[in-house]
Amino acid sequence: MRIEPDGRQHPAPVSTGSDTPPADPGGAAESGTSGDTGHAADTEPAPKRTRRRGLLLTGLALLLVIAAGVVLALPDVSNRLALPWAPNAPQGDPPEPIAVTTELHGPAESAPAPTPAGVAAALDGPASDPALGTLTGSVVDPATGTTLWARDESRTLTPASTTKLLVAGAALLKLDHGRQLTTKVVQGPEPGSVVLVAGGDVTLSSLPQGEESIYPGAAHLDDLVEQVRQATGGDVSSVQLDLSAFAGDTTAPGWAPGDAPSTFAAPVVPAMLDGGRSDPKDEHSMRVANPAGTLAQEFARRLGAQVAPQTTTTAPQNARVLGEVRSAPLAELVDQMLRSSDNLLGDVLARVVANAEGREPSFEGGAQATLDVLARNGFDVSDVRLSDGSGLSTLNKVPATMLSDLLASAAAPGDSDPNTAKLRPMLGGLPVAGGSGTLATRYTEPPATEGRGWVRAKTGTLSGVNTLAGVVLDTDGRVLVFTLMSAGADTGPARAALDDVAAQLRGCGCR
Repeated sequence: MRIEPDGRQHPAPVSTGSDTPPADPGGAAESGTSGDTGHAADTEPAPKRTRRRGLLLTGLALLLVIAAGVVLALPDVSNRLALPWAPNAPQGDPPEPIAVTTELHGPAESAPAPTPAGVAAALDGPASDPALGTLTGSVVDPATGTTLWARDESRTLTPASTTKLLVAGAALLKLDHGRQLTTKVVQGPEPGSVVLVAGGDVTLSSLPQGEESIYPGAAHLDDLVEQVRQATGGDVSSVQLDLSAFAGDTTAPGWAPGDAPSTFAAPVVPAMLDGGRSDPKDEHSMRVANPAGTLAQEFARRLGAQVAPQTTTTAPQNARVLGEVRSAPLAELVDQMLRSSDNLLGDVLARVVANAEGREPSFEGGAQATLDVLARNGFDVSDVRLSDGSGLSTLNKVPATMLSDLLASAAAPGDSDPNTAKLRPMLGGLPVAGGSGTLATRYTEPPATEGRGWVRAKTGTLSGVNTLAGVVLDTDGRVLVFTLMSAGADTGPARAALDDVAAQLRGCGCR
């Protein structure tokens, strides 16, 4: 099928039913003019030569016709002559060239400022949609810090996956953005034994080198296996795991019994393959029940060894390192967590922050460390209650002001806010309305389509809970930050209503 620039479609030629390509028309014409004189032609009488000359002239004429046909068939020639078969008849003069620059510019700081009255006039209608149930929220101008609209913004509700914004903020504020999580193998206490020491990298790929899992830039198990083979000469008989990088339960208070394993969560341990997924290329594939054990079995198999009867141990101090691989940098893990709402990464990064804060790397320690870092950097967390870093827990409680304040700091212009430079990468990980991540399939029906491509926001969904928090560029070129939290409503209608509210911010100058 050939598709013209104007959208017209032309069916492909009918197949001959054979793998052999059809005869080349040009080639047939050439063979018809070449002739084959052989020795017998030398003895032909004069009339034969005349006939041969005639054939040559005929062939020459045929070639001229073919050549003329080829020229007339060229798109630019046929277009100029307005021939019936012209593929793209000229519609007008060619456009003037447009200057292109590779330099990126942010929104103009001189864009007209929205007013509280303008925002209220724009949102009062869509924000009153009964499909939203109980709605709290706020809209902030990050350039001035002005709250432009608010509804019960201090009331705490279950944030669902917008909890990940708090973890992302704490991780970016506390840790080096280039930090990588390690998985290493050290020599075990017995001859032929090795210990895989987990460092929190749950993105380790089971795929061969050169193939990407759902985690771009992930380290590969094959790389680790090859390093160990070279370091040991292949003399490995038993494998154990050191999982001491994390502590406590592998599921959090407030999780439903079926949350882990599921298609959206795995038991939280510091080492596994592909986030515990059964299919490394399918983001929504079922997770395995014992991801650390599955890693140990696969690592041993590739080494030609066995998992020791006592699977877990503590690696000997100062043991010889036989191999080590590293995850993608922290900023990229934060991107992945926010864009795909990766629950496992949310709980892992909370534990990484806990380790850096000197707290126990557990659900409780990760939650407290997240709040400690945010509070130390000037955010009011006095009303925030966290039980995990993913947002799966129904026990989490957050006011809309907390999420808006965090996003406003990330979106602030210039360097007036000391946190902005560290938090800015958070904005790049927010899903784009109708374009990426958890917003890829939303904003498809009016009036939400107004926000398609302009709204960037973190989503959150649990039974009866729907949240949306992010940024939008209004029609005057002003960046606005918003948080919308809905409770007690059906997911489908509530999501659509939240999208309508955010899109309304895009559609107005709100002055």
